[in-house]
Amino acid sequence: MKSVQLSGSVRPNVGKVDAKAIRAKGHVPCVIYGGTEQVHFHADERAFNPIIFTPNAHIVEINLDGKVYKTVLQEAQYHKINDKLIHADFLEIVEGKPVTANIPVVLEGQSEGVKKGGKLVLKMRKLKVRGIAAQLPDVIQLNISKLDIGNSIAVGDIAVEGATLLNAKNVSVVSVVTTRAVAAETNAAPSKK
Repeated sequence: MKSVQLSGSVRPNVGKVDAKAIRAKGHVPCVIYGGTEQVHFHADERAFNPIIFTPNAHIVEINLDGKVYKTVLQEAQYHKINDKLIHADFLEIVEGKPVTANIPVVLEGQSEGVKKGGKLVLKMRKLKVRGIAAQLPDVIQLNISKLDIGNSIAVGDIAVEGATLLNAKNVSVVSVVTTRAVAAETNAAPSKK
């Protein structure tokens, strides 16, 4: 996984009043957990753009007053009305301890079913993966060139080296479905004979 840097400051006080004051300054209250201690900090809201508004998964290196924590973003909370980021949770990466991350799915190739007029449906853009952070891939690539109309690739059909997929094995990730045009052709074909 690629790394992204984030700089912040340790929060001296924790609570709703302090969090509200931090948000008023354009910063986001955050927490790092999973290591030896919980660390509460805040960072500029704009610094989260390369972390959140990207399809890729990243290791986030958080610099707090000179001390660097290697983390993975676990959860981002947004305001109900204006969709502004209001809180972020980071899991500290401990050497040898597995982490859980959402890895994006990338499709490659052109499906046989799409060539015949079917419609490609990507049902899951990210898959939940557990493994050692250094071994997790940037993306999960799926070759869809052999997918025909009515076929799909389920989570159980995918293998990620050095990691375990946590999604249900029977859930479809990508499929090729019949379109109205193809259905009309197949229904009309027997009546022409």
